[in-house]
Amino acid sequence: MPKFLQQRWHGYYTVWAFMLMLLLVIIVIRYNWPLGIISLILVAALCYLLLKAEMRYRKNLLEYINGLSFRVKRVEGEAINTLPFGIVLYGEDKTVEWNNRYICKIFEQKSLVGDSLQELFPSLSSIMNEKKDGSHKDGHKDNHKDGQKHFQTEIKIGESYYHLMLNTEERLIYLYDVTEMAVLREKYESEKLAIGIMMMDNLDEAAQGMDDQQRTSLIAKVTTEITEWAKHYEVYLRRLSSDRYLMMLNYKSLQELEKSRFVILDEVREMTAELKVPMTLSIGLGFGPESISELGELAQSSLDMALGRGGDQAAVKAGQRLSFYGGKSNAVEKRTRVRARVIAHALRDLIQESDKVFIMGHRLPDMDVIGASIGVLKAAQIYNVEAYIVLPGTNPSIERMMAQVQKDEKLMERFISPEQALAMLNPHSLLVVVDTHKASMTMEPKLVQNASRIVVVDHHRRGEEFINDAVLVYMEPYASSACELVTELLQYIHEKIQLTPMEATMLLAGIAVDTKHFALHTGSRTFEAAGFLRRSGADTIQIQRMLKEDLQEYLAKSDIIKHAKMVYDHVALAKTEPGAVIPQLLIAQAADTLLNMTDVVASFVISERPDGLIGISARSLGRMNVQVVMERLGGGGHLTNAAVQLKGSVEEAEQQLLEVLAQIEEKEGLFE
Repeated sequence: MPKFLQQRWHGYYTVWAFMLMLLLVIIVIRYNWPLGIISLILVAALCYLLLKAEMRYRKNLLEYINGLSFRVKRVEGEAINTLPFGIVLYGEDKTVEWNNRYICKIFEQKSLVGDSLQELFPSLSSIMNEKKDGSHKDGHKDNHKDGQKHFQTEIKIGESYYHLMLNTEERLIYLYDVTEMAVLREKYESEKLAIGIMMMDNLDEAAQGMDDQQRTSLIAKVTTEITEWAKHYEVYLRRLSSDRYLMMLNYKSLQELEKSRFVILDEVREMTAELKVPMTLSIGLGFGPESISELGELAQSSLDMALGRGGDQAAVKAGQRLSFYGGKSNAVEKRTRVRARVIAHALRDLIQESDKVFIMGHRLPDMDVIGASIGVLKAAQIYNVEAYIVLPGTNPSIERMMAQVQKDEKLMERFISPEQALAMLNPHSLLVVVDTHKASMTMEPKLVQNASRIVVVDHHRRGEEFINDAVLVYMEPYASSACELVTELLQYIHEKIQLTPMEATMLLAGIAVDTKHFALHTGSRTFEAAGFLRRSGADTIQIQRMLKEDLQEYLAKSDIIKHAKMVYDHVALAKTEPGAVIPQLLIAQAADTLLNMTDVVASFVISERPDGLIGISARSLGRMNVQVVMERLGGGGHLTNAAVQLKGSVEEAEQQLLEVLAQIEEKEGLFE
């Protein structure tokens, strides 16, 4: 019993009270002894009664405490068993040693003793094996307190969700039901708003030559198909113009659309297949931000991305994730040159407002980069603006072309190094980037960072990385090459432009290389551009000499092709022997040669490059989108022409490529 209870009766105040009473009794006895004797008897009786009462109090208190302790111990066990959350104690062998009754209800068993944690909680194995501090890769959290280690995660058992807390020091697991909160969270996530914009990206081309009635009938037919598709996936569709729609949907519907891989793209294309130019759609969707205005901007940028990649596809931007669907057809060639004329006039104004113009292409430049750069240089020279082409050095793909350029001293003086360009760059300079739209792929990314005004001229499909602060962008994926685009711009940039035979030859050489001598990616405007260059004095014999193959290179290419194998019946895959180092140009040429073989729809060539990276060149005839394959590996390109550079070994690169091909074949099929 506590001391403060034991001292309750015989404390100082009680003792002094009895001593005072005894003193008074003694005084009474001295003056009147009979009365004193009576007083003494009364005081003694009072002391006896108080002592008996105190003993009885202590006995009752002790009985009460003992009874309460018994009840607490009895209720403690009952409370642990009936708590509204589960408790599990497990041993060093990861089997259950004890559990309360609540967790038995969760698993609908009488007892879990002896059961393995691996069977009860499969997701726990990775957590319990994890020895690192902080957050785990799969999102589990560690909380440290008093030297103990705690893990928290959420698991699903049956139709219910539970929050699991694991104490590895005590080998203890707590489990409590959070189904209501999890359901509300899922409902909130599934009902979050997504905004999209759908566009008939080639309505004018598809309706070319139709009268008003036929055009209206075509639009009505496509609109009906789109409306039925929207109803099926619970998408609110609002028509903004004859070729543009606003889409509003929730995240759940967006997930369903992504699972279906936007089947409406194929349905509309197949439905209008009988037209000379089948109708295609482009869709841009944005999801993530809470603000409606930000969602709208995200949807528009996604649509721009889809159109920049050639159309006939959907681009979905959800936070940091950017996904593309479709893109199975080649970009439709624009039959009108209005855009080329507008861009040419805008470029002319920018050149005239600048004191210097710097022209730059991608790393390891090819003939298309050099030809397009010479074309832009010509545009600046027409208006007497100082212009330079940035070139860090030559490579095998442009050696013969640069040998011809060196014969023209005035032209050769216009080539400078990236260091010289950085030193000469000022706020009034103009940077023109040709044949790429990715800052990281340019010859000198610092030029892009420091330039105040940038123009992009490119024919590749737009990727996730883009020079967003460019003042003028001319991207046309239908074009065969950057040289074709620059040739069209030159025809509108000045009324009486006159190219020298050297300039015309370089531009035509760029077109010839990218089209494989006009065999691939060619449209009517490609031949029109080539015709203009030929009239300007382009020397086709000189181009043929520049494109001649070296005998040793041809033998090396033949050795690569010798090791080719067929996968998925129509895909040729070749890789070089370990230790063999092949230039990127030769890798690409080997892929082109494989594409000419019977029954080959697409070709992939893998080899180590001189810079230590593993290069993969991909080619196809249109039935397979090799751009999508290369993008999943971190590269990019066109539907029929793409590439990627990877770190590692040739065998690892081959394995990664085969895994991507297997994923695409399983989800949507490799071939159209």
